[in-house]
Amino acid sequence: MSQWKDDALISESFIGEEKDDNQDKDVEETVVSDDDLIDYSVKPEFYDPNLDDKDQLWIQKKRKGQYSDAVLSCPACFTTLCLECQRHEKYVTQYRAVFVVNCKMKKGRVVSDEGSLKRKRVRKEESKSFTSVCCSVCETEVGVIDDDEVYHFFNVLPSEP
Repeated sequence: MSQWKDDALISESFIGEEKDDNQDKDVEETVVSDDDLIDYSVKPEFYDPNLDDKDQLWIQKKRKGQYSDAVLSCPACFTTLCLECQRHEKYVTQYRAVFVVNCKMKKGRVVSDEGSLKRKRVRKEESKSFTSVCCSVCETEVGVIDDDEVYHFFNVLPSEP
């Protein structure tokens, strides 16, 4: 009789394992891939083929028809700093502007332009002082602002307007 119990227990364990294997196969068959979940008949929500045209209209509205030599960006984080600027005639990597965005002045950081001895004799009272200007996002120094509130950029990335 004990042999019969042993045989019964062995057969029940085999049947239980077969059921588990069948359930695993069912689970494997019901796995859905990512491709099956994507509905390709609907356009992606983050794609807009007219986005460049919309951006161009926005920038034209901001400039109000005025011309700029370049659009200036921060060299560290690529944040836009200026939409309207004028390139320096002699130093082609320097720009000046009156209207800027994403810029802040560094307090306590003043640079003075004493000039050469020849200029000192001619214009003693016209000594200019400059305050350092940095990107408001990453705090990288990008230029200076003078007493006339004109920004002079020398550490920027220019791009075509």
